[in-house]
Amino acid sequence: MSRFSRLFISRWGPVITGVAVGVLAPLLVRLGNPGNMGICVACFSRDIAGALGLHRAAVVQYIRPEIIGFVLGALFAALLFKEFRPRTGSSPLLRFFLGMFSMIGALVFLGCPWRAYLRLAGGDWNAIPGILGLGVGVVIGVVFLKRGYSLGRTRPAAGPVGWLMPGLMAALLLLLLLAPQFGRTPEGEPTGPIFFSASGPGSLAAPIGASLAVGLIIGFLAQRSRFCTVGAIRDVILMRDSHLLNGVAALVVAATLTNLALGQFQPGFEGQPVAHTDLLWNAAGMVLSGLAFTLAGGCPGRQVFMSGEGDADAGLFVLGMLAGAAVAHNMNMASSPAGPAPYGPIAVLAGLAFCVVIGLTMREPAMA
Repeated sequence: MSRFSRLFISRWGPVITGVAVGVLAPLLVRLGNPGNMGICVACFSRDIAGALGLHRAAVVQYIRPEIIGFVLGALFAALLFKEFRPRTGSSPLLRFFLGMFSMIGALVFLGCPWRAYLRLAGGDWNAIPGILGLGVGVVIGVVFLKRGYSLGRTRPAAGPVGWLMPGLMAALLLLLLLAPQFGRTPEGEPTGPIFFSASGPGSLAAPIGASLAVGLIIGFLAQRSRFCTVGAIRDVILMRDSHLLNGVAALVVAATLTNLALGQFQPGFEGQPVAHTDLLWNAAGMVLSGLAFTLAGGCPGRQVFMSGEGDADAGLFVLGMLAGAAVAHNMNMASSPAGPAPYGPIAVLAGLAFCVVIGLTMREPAMA
């Protein structure tokens, strides 16, 4: 292994990845992505769900190339360094539901952990209760881990299993580029299979080539460095290991400096892009997300990257996030800049109850 490749798996790897995210995400905002949303795994997955017609919130429908790049970049890194290992069998159905509830929590807050830190770096102080809530959720998850919580072990799977998520991303890229329409309603509205927002956050996007390139770069770096915004907090508590947390700190510092340089740092609570000021549900939504991510073994970005290196269980978690986006928007759970939706708080409480039951009851079976 070369000195260059060893650098990314050293303690400097997460810092390099964090700096890359911190610089590239604000640049994507400058190129056209929504404000303080240069990269958001949850929001971008929600947009993809909308583009596929899984929900019909017209303002958040777009196949985000960044997510495609994350998976394919991680795939390339895993193949290059012989880490592509198809595997499955670690409570996949539970992971699907954890993905669903993590997305519901994120859409009550309006962002995943990545976006929480990027919102902070853009001056959105509403991110602070969200980050605190994320920490609380991770701490609760760590308590379960210390009590023996486990979703069981993965086992090797046939090669095609590991290629399912990369194949899905390739298909999404074709749909994005070709934008097929199979028909229109009598009123002239497209009937799909792909939908694109004409207004709102879903209509704001950097050029496809730039977005895909950024996704590929970050996917490659994050697969090598094991970058994870949830694992950063978990590892400090469990092992007193701060090397992933250093990567998160590097992300915030780099993003803040880049936003300042680009004139995109706008401090305050009011008028922040795609954000609301309800401190309680900003925090509570991320408590749910942080707990679900911890129980599943990593933040949404980490799940996406693992799906690119052959982990079908992580792939099912990602599909669960798509389902969670559909449920949240179809059942009036997703927040808006006006505040939490009517059924968002109820969904958060239901999700917390689900996660607590899973945390208390799941143990790895004893070996015979």
